[in-house]
Amino acid sequence: MNIALIGYGKMGQAIEEIAIKRGHNIALCIRSGNRHELDATHMQGVDVAIEFTGPETAKDNVMDCMALGVPVICGSTGWNEEVPEAAAMANDRGVGFLQASNFSIGVNIFFEVNKQLAALMNKHPEYDVSVEETHHTQKKDAPSGTAITIAEQILERSATKKTWALNFVNNENILPIVAHRIENVPGTHRVKYASAIDDIELVHTAHSREGFALGAVLAAEFLAGKKGVFTMRDVLFNGSIA
Repeated sequence: MNIALIGYGKMGQAIEEIAIKRGHNIALCIRSGNRHELDATHMQGVDVAIEFTGPETAKDNVMDCMALGVPVICGSTGWNEEVPEAAAMANDRGVGFLQASNFSIGVNIFFEVNKQLAALMNKHPEYDVSVEETHHTQKKDAPSGTAITIAEQILERSATKKTWALNFVNNENILPIVAHRIENVPGTHRVKYASAIDDIELVHTAHSREGFALGAVLAAEFLAGKKGVFTMRDVLFNGSIA
């Protein structure tokens, strides 16, 4: 499979290493200095693009890929409000599109457990819930896209929490997300249900970027040749959990 990497930071380099190990070819690598090469000439023969840049550039990169008929995996976060526009374009043009806040297999299992736990805990209002995340200092957005996904899953199942807010607030209707930035931390996410009697915690700790990179390559393998909008549930669980 021929892959175009859009963004060549630490994640892009980790994806390149995993992709090559799995027998794929990096046909094109787009950095800030050669963004003009994201065109029909240079993208010719590309089976799928993997985009990891940032919220300021993600939409344009994704849209340009789809305009060229190239399926695109997007791991950039912080542009949630514009993702539906990209999804609509994918459906209109018949091009594959998959955007995820986190490609780690472990995190996506965490998401499924988080939803089940949130539904159970909704019946026990004596427990107050909070979300905490820690990332490396180069992380551009706070809270992380993963933390927002976790919070939104809880909100969908909570009778009391109506919205989330960054850091602790004294309001029973607001779900707090506490964000930390520490050097050389790939990512830790924690959901805590606290009561006067005891606490229940759900934690995922990444040890390296390899898990995120592997998930992105698995998503690319899944998306190549497909049309429409997909999620990591389609990649890992065939769209549903048994």
